[in-house]
Amino acid sequence: MSKQASGQAIIQEFESWSKKKYAEDGDPIGLQVGSLNKKINKVMTTLDVLPTVVEEAIREEVDLIIAHHPILYKPLKKINLDTEQGKMIAQLIKHDITVYAAHTNLDVAPGGVNDMLAEALGLTNTEVLVKTFKESYKKIAVFVPSTHESEVREALGQAGAGFIGGYSNCTFSSGGTGRFKPTEGTNPYLGEQGKVEAVDEVKIESIFPADEQTKILRAVLKAHPYEEVAYDIYPLENEAKSYGLGRIGYLKNEMSLEEFANLTKEKLGSKGVRIVGDLSSTVKKVAVLGGDGNKFISVARFSGADVFVSGDIYYHVAHDAMIEGLQIIDAGHNIEKIMIEGVRKKLQTVMTEKKYSTEVIGSKVDTDPFQFK
Repeated sequence: MSKQASGQAIIQEFESWSKKKYAEDGDPIGLQVGSLNKKINKVMTTLDVLPTVVEEAIREEVDLIIAHHPILYKPLKKINLDTEQGKMIAQLIKHDITVYAAHTNLDVAPGGVNDMLAEALGLTNTEVLVKTFKESYKKIAVFVPSTHESEVREALGQAGAGFIGGYSNCTFSSGGTGRFKPTEGTNPYLGEQGKVEAVDEVKIESIFPADEQTKILRAVLKAHPYEEVAYDIYPLENEAKSYGLGRIGYLKNEMSLEEFANLTKEKLGSKGVRIVGDLSSTVKKVAVLGGDGNKFISVARFSGADVFVSGDIYYHVAHDAMIEGLQIIDAGHNIEKIMIEGVRKKLQTVMTEKKYSTEVIGSKVDTDPFQFK
């Protein structure tokens, strides 16, 4: 029997891949308005939260909005109901609509905005363009009776341990004999108080991201039959996995800059693009970064990209790129709207798998402020 997911459950699932730790310092992500402590019948994904989007959410009887761009970039000193922003916030509160924002964490996340853009452009062999976050690792070694080895290994995998590259559920087991003497006041799963017990045990070892330690331990303790669980945790010097903004990859077939500009416009749904470079030049290696790309011109150039696809490129920055020989396609900040359908599909899949009745829809309101003639 299906049931509605809570706001907390939905965000927990969302943050399992679009993790808060990926966000840049000071980025105002997370809960913006309302409460997550309620049942959610309908979620709406959107790029921006504008009055027209809020009107749409009210019409669609939405309980939770998940947006890419936060509505509260700067702390509010007051909510003035005479301003459009104040009126919008009042409408959200009046209709009990919660707003949650995932900004740079969604940009960085594997499968997030920049991967969506790279996939839409048909890029292959993609890598991170600007590294912003490195994962550190630890190893857990837990001692478990052989009768419960499979349960504990499964719990480790479900909690996120054992990921090495493209492989999951990586563990190593070695057998031995565990000895212990239950003392007064204990309630042993095996053995008797005052007597030394010898048990066939297995030591299970697995790697995990350091900041997931609490979650990993909770899963192990829940699956383990013993009253007191013996385990060791070690910091590792393994090479850290890098995450970051933007992607760089290769087109399956090279084409001219003009042809690629037309492809970009079509695949990313741009109303128009601005181009820096020789339209007849050949494009094979492409860097793409959603949002404002001005700070990353040098990185794109040193990466060896034939062209850099981004948005909001300044006039003088375009001059600098032109002088340095980097070609640019400014497809606009609004190309990040690709997340509307991308996030919708991911969340709806989870809701279906978890047998929740909660529906996830994508906003149909065009929030691009620019028109082209």
